[in-house]
Amino acid sequence: MLKKLNKTYRFALLTTAYLSIISMLILGIFLYTISVFNPWYILFFGASVFVVCFGFIQYRLERFIYKRIKNMYDDISLLDATSFSQKSISTDMETLTQELGRFAENKKIEIETLKVRENYRKEFIGNVSHELKTPLFTVQGYILTLLDGAYKDKAVRKKYLKRANKGVERLLYIIKDLDMITQLEVGGLTLEKEKFNIIKLVKNVFDLLEMKASKKNISLVFDKQYKESIKVYGDQERIQQVLSNLIVNSIKYGKNEGTTEISVEHLVKNKVIIRVTDNGEGIENEHLPRLFERFYRVDKSGSRKEGGSGLGLSIVKHIMDAHQENIYVESQHGIGSEFSFTMQLST
Repeated sequence: MLKKLNKTYRFALLTTAYLSIISMLILGIFLYTISVFNPWYILFFGASVFVVCFGFIQYRLERFIYKRIKNMYDDISLLDATSFSQKSISTDMETLTQELGRFAENKKIEIETLKVRENYRKEFIGNVSHELKTPLFTVQGYILTLLDGAYKDKAVRKKYLKRANKGVERLLYIIKDLDMITQLEVGGLTLEKEKFNIIKLVKNVFDLLEMKASKKNISLVFDKQYKESIKVYGDQERIQQVLSNLIVNSIKYGKNEGTTEISVEHLVKNKVIIRVTDNGEGIENEHLPRLFERFYRVDKSGSRKEGGSGLGLSIVKHIMDAHQENIYVESQHGIGSEFSFTMQLST
């Protein structure tokens, strides 16, 4: 019967029961010794003691425990004392232990999350510094060389100014991408969704990147001939940016005389999946989970073979998240990579 009672009252009930029994025994012995023993007096006295003691003990325990636990929550700043209310108080220690255990577990997770964010922040600042430092030092080097007297040679002056300009262009490129990814993260970039032909958009991107691909004799092709248009719904300009970034990456890390292939497949009733597949150098499995992080590069060497801001794939991920679509990557080192993303079919 006692097990079915609320745990809040169990301790008070047991304590008052013990006190009542002991009081009744003492009273019974006392009455017996003075020869006025009456069981009804004893029962009435026991019931009175039980009621009074139960109310008093229950009230005092709840106040005592509440004050102590509240002080504990106030002292430990990591615990949120505002979520602790009178309703949560229990005189049952098992319940209190469980409650505090839940709080501790939640705060432990929060602390671990903060540590991960702190490490990410430090890494991000280091990456930004590295990305900006390289072109800045390059520009500074050419300008100092010109100031030291090289400006007198017309041919050298023109060559160094062109190289310094390239460094400035790279800085502007990085800052532009940083600005865009910041807007995407804070939701400041509004998507202008519309119906458009994804096949036509891919062809436009092929035309824009044809010269870049031709430098490595890389063929930009479809997996098959698409005679009919495939209408999707999204921000055409942003999806073009996604395709451009993915195809540019496939060209950068593709092998000479290789192929970048685009396929558009029906996934489910109202979804298509666009695949960008290459037969380049591929990516090792250890890098795949972090591939869409800002400034994360597979090539960790100081002298990177390929340029870029290091933000392309992160921007791609944010754009697809803004569309509430998914992006995937599969790769085998030395064989090639496939990036794919979903799009909603227009109705």
